[in-house]
Amino acid sequence: MADNRRGRGRRRVCSFCMDDIDRVDYKDVGRLRRYLSDRGKVLPRRITGNCARHQRQLTRAIKRARIMALLPFTVDA
Repeated sequence: MADNRRGRGRRRVCSFCMDDIDRVDYKDVGRLRRYLSDRGKVLPRRITGNCARHQRQLTRAIKRARIMALLPFTVDA
């Protein structure tokens, strides 16, 4: 019971594994935007719940989308 109060709940499941997505596509901007913070930073694995393999692919896809000007590097403050 004490573990629940510290924030240890159910482990989130990787959404890419759930949707049976093998490769994360940098052109799928709508999906990539969900994994960016309000400041434009990539959210960590412990928050998104992605598996390590898809988190690496996600980070690479976000960086590619930024270079192609599909996603912003930062958000204007």
